[in-house]
Amino acid sequence: MRWYVVDELAAADVKRIVEALETRGLQSPIEGLYYLTVPEELLSEEQRAHAAECGPHVMALETEDEFLRLELLVRARGRMRCSCVHYASPEARSWAIDFLDAFIRELDIPV
Repeated sequence: MRWYVVDELAAADVKRIVEALETRGLQSPIEGLYYLTVPEELLSEEQRAHAAECGPHVMALETEDEFLRLELLVRARGRMRCSCVHYASPEARSWAIDFLDAFIRELDIPV
């Protein structure tokens, strides 16, 4: 699995990040897991074609006591197994990493 990891965070900072993620409504049914919905223009042709039955397409962000881990796989929330589930394109990967970095900066958390 490919990941983007931000580690060595203070537990209090992770708590602030979690609160901000929940305020934005990004939580999943699994505790400590959040979904970033990939913008349609960054989806592959196949993901766009499958949007109605498989979407939304998301990238998962896992939170732990001292780190965040962003999965660089674009998942289909509407279906567990499908050919439209695959690693993010370079553009989608950059979008997700930039989103997470900016999100942390907005909270004035040093990394």
